[in-house]
Amino acid sequence: MSQCLQTIQDYGLRAIGFGENLLPRTGFSLCEQITLIGSGLIWNLYFGVLALFFGFFIANALAVAKTSRHALLRKPAEWFIFVFRGSPLFIQFFLAYQILVMLPRAGIEIFGLTVQTSWMTKAWAGALLVLILNTAAYSAEIFYGALRNLPKGELEAADAYGMTGWTRYRRVAWPTAMRLAWPAYTNEAIFLFHATTLVFFSGFPAFKQQGDSLYYASYFADKTFNPFVAYPIVAGYFILLTLGLTAIFGAFNRRLNRHLPGAGGKMRYRPNLIR
Repeated sequence: MSQCLQTIQDYGLRAIGFGENLLPRTGFSLCEQITLIGSGLIWNLYFGVLALFFGFFIANALAVAKTSRHALLRKPAEWFIFVFRGSPLFIQFFLAYQILVMLPRAGIEIFGLTVQTSWMTKAWAGALLVLILNTAAYSAEIFYGALRNLPKGELEAADAYGMTGWTRYRRVAWPTAMRLAWPAYTNEAIFLFHATTLVFFSGFPAFKQQGDSLYYASYFADKTFNPFVAYPIVAGYFILLTLGLTAIFGAFNRRLNRHLPGAGGKMRYRPNLIR
């Protein structure tokens, strides 16, 4: 027990630069594998949380643009959503990395100032950007569908109260759209966190061997020639993460529907097996 606690102390935060510099070379106890893979999960959480946060706002803007009557707003939103939903995420990682490495190493000069670009080729920045744009496209289509299916009675009531424009959208259309879209958006959030494991296979390099959970799982699988320990540990972590996300989004769902009868019911995770 004391040896496992020491392992946690040595490797628990290694993925973000704290603890032992060198990975274990021999032995590979179960505690070491659980600890290091759990340490790498910090990066998966980093990618998932930030992509979900920024993607949420971009998705709302895209959904509103897609409902616009003006082609200058609607067409770019439609093409953005089509491109990112129509192409595999792994290909998006690959193309983004190839484009970013072509940027000048010295940076880009804008109005006499040199803006550094080399940091964009790192996983923490470039891969995060791809995940933000990808989840924004999928979420935008979910929110767009909700906006297209708003109850006419609520919109007519808003018109009767004299609400127009931004006030009508903020107080009636957007809250109702979120209530309609939230179950599907929960599935998208869960899928996004699962998709963060693809960063390991993308061209974006890990910073100083401080990779994600799959990075460490692959290390142990290669060293022990046994994938049936490390990879199930990764799966176990993500199952727990899925349960946590379901609980958090379920709480938001109850908050959004608190004025409706039966709003205290639990949200169930219904996986989207075909995307």
